[in-house]
Amino acid sequence: MTSTAPAASAASRHPAPTRHPRPAEAQRRVLTVLVASQVLSGAGLAAGITVGALLAQDMLGSAGLAGLPSALFTAGSALAAVAVGRISQAHGRRPGLAAGYLAGAVGSAGVIAAAVLDAPVLLFAALFVYGAGTATNLQARYAGADLAAPAHRARALSTVLVATTLGGVVGPTLASPTGDLAHALGIPRLAGPFLLAGVAYALAAGVLTLWLRPDPLLLARALHAADRTAASGPAAVATSDAAERRGPGVLPGAVVMIVTQSVMVAIMTMTPVHMHDHGHGTTASGLVIAVHVGAMYLPSPLTGWLVDRHGRVAVAAASGVTLLGAGILAAVAPGDSVALLALALALLGLGWNFGLVSGTAIITDALPLATRARTQGLVDVAIAVAGATGGMASGVVVAAAGFPVLALAGGVLALAVLPAIAASARRRES
Repeated sequence: MTSTAPAASAASRHPAPTRHPRPAEAQRRVLTVLVASQVLSGAGLAAGITVGALLAQDMLGSAGLAGLPSALFTAGSALAAVAVGRISQAHGRRPGLAAGYLAGAVGSAGVIAAAVLDAPVLLFAALFVYGAGTATNLQARYAGADLAAPAHRARALSTVLVATTLGGVVGPTLASPTGDLAHALGIPRLAGPFLLAGVAYALAAGVLTLWLRPDPLLLARALHAADRTAASGPAAVATSDAAERRGPGVLPGAVVMIVTQSVMVAIMTMTPVHMHDHGHGTTASGLVIAVHVGAMYLPSPLTGWLVDRHGRVAVAAASGVTLLGAGILAAVAPGDSVALLALALALLGLGWNFGLVSGTAIITDALPLATRARTQGLVDVAIAVAGATGGMASGVVVAAAGFPVLALAGGVLALAVLPAIAASARRRES
């Protein structure tokens, strides 16, 4: 009788490979779930930001600290970006993103409680926690790229990004109905949108927890390791990972997103003030900002296609040039021309979109899966800080020199992306 011992021994040395879902099928499911969660979270984000400053002004009886909610959103977003990145690094995208959205829901509940109790300190603490939703909303774009082939990576992340627009458009339109609901429940009317925000963030967390399976980051790691182990052996995997960490792109990609964020926030923040100074009401400034926000997100699928088709560097360079055009147009546009200011803000949003999609693709290409999520979280912290800095500096510049100087200076600053991406191109060629 033939012994089976050698076969058993061979099987123990070479276990059967683990069966994983097909990457293309898994990616389609991941994108579907992420789009659903982004629609919800976009509504939560926009609904709360719509009335945050007004609620603070109402509770404090002064406009002096009405800008504080925006700063608290940004600070909370920066801290949450680190936390979500670390959780995702250790346990996968599903728990990281779900935890971030749950924190946003908790912050929304805290804002409602602060409004009922008329407690400004609680309000500011809750707004800080609420900022976690902002960070998570942006971090979700990385999850869309985890399983995507490099040639389709930008299109995948842009699909997730554009989904935010749907919720972002719906959220502000529900400010009045949710205010009516809050009033009926004995809650101050201005806290109403945070009812929507809390429910939307909680539902987004639930969608991810229940249906983001397989986890895109964990599956990408498993497929990557299996492919390379089969091709080269375990020793080669460690060597290749070390080589990947030295790859170009992380710093230039981060610079592109940081510069475009600071320029966009600075000019956007002061445009309503500039329009008010020229006699325009909130309807006109609201229209201009709506055009701007639409240009920030709606072109994402086209931008993703351009990045994948013509390269990361070309679209990153286009972001700097587009922002320069936006700054020049905003600087020379007559103060009474809503149409020209709207066009300038549309270019501003488009330049930001070019920078975000191309910059995200650049750093995702450069990061090994073993450290990707943590580093992406740190990059988003820098982006949040850049936005806060741009927003704070914009008021100082306008007060000292006027809006045209701010717009022109921002456009010129945007050209800083050009040497950053040129350095990246030289490193790839060397």
